[in-house]
Amino acid sequence: MMYRDRADAGRVLADTLGPPEGSPVLLALPRGGVVVGAAVAERLGVELDVLVVRKIGVPSQPELAMGAVGEDGVLVVHDAAVRLGRVSPAAFERVRLAEETELDRRVRAYRTHRNRVPLEGRSVLVVDDGVATGSTARAACLVARAAGAVRVTLAVPVGPPDLAERLATVVDQVVCPMAPPSLFAIGEAYEDFSPTSDAEVIAILARIGASSDR
Repeated sequence: MMYRDRADAGRVLADTLGPPEGSPVLLALPRGGVVVGAAVAERLGVELDVLVVRKIGVPSQPELAMGAVGEDGVLVVHDAAVRLGRVSPAAFERVRLAEETELDRRVRAYRTHRNRVPLEGRSVLVVDDGVATGSTARAACLVARAAGAVRVTLAVPVGPPDLAERLATVVDQVVCPMAPPSLFAIGEAYEDFSPTSDAEVIAILARIGASSDR
């Protein structure tokens, strides 16, 4: 099984989730997760917002996450990856600062014309286009908790078989239709895994966000 693209993955994910209870907020992770999240939000009729987090990659292998940063100053460190990559504290700090700068830039870009949806006392669906190590997903769920969410569901089209176990301390539920025994890269689950641009994210938020602000 492979998804045609992120929109197709979002529709499958929405059908797996089923009708939502109450009025949850869907928090999509830019950039690719916003395309998935938009398809879920349209199919389920839920409110859409973004939740900005950034992966902290090992300097010699940027695709390997050794942590993540999120809004509200959340920092997640993947100690095993730091040790594996033999990353010094100084090197980690350099990458962290660079990713925080990019995170701040994206927050300003995506929230120029829209306020952040209040999460206090609400249930949230955290959506991305997939999970590999779980560092970014963990940061996103921690940000949602810090903002007052009372229930957090992580919903992704693809992830490792032990994803729920990895994130048991930060989520109430994990929904993941595809969990191959060996997952080296999220893109393996997609026929089309083309990069998503900031312009696409902003356009989706203007279209779906406006229609779901009700």
